[in-house]
Amino acid sequence: MESAQQVKLELFLPAAVYVELCKITAHLQLADATEAALIAVTQWIGARKADLDDRDPAERYFVNEALEELFARQKKS
Repeated sequence: MESAQQVKLELFLPAAVYVELCKITAHLQLADATEAALIAVTQWIGARKADLDDRDPAERYFVNEALEELFARQKKS
């Protein structure tokens, strides 16, 4: 996945979910709630993808590459 390829996704969260997301953001010293949400979505996709990998190992590496890129960006910040 190339970093230049991005898609805008707009989320409407219940207020209680946003409050919890902000707490996590502060605790992990992330830039903002958007960064925390990106990490959460990426981890959720990784977990679901692992379920699918058990069924179709040929699809295994796409999400792994995306996760590695995200974590590399986090380390640079």
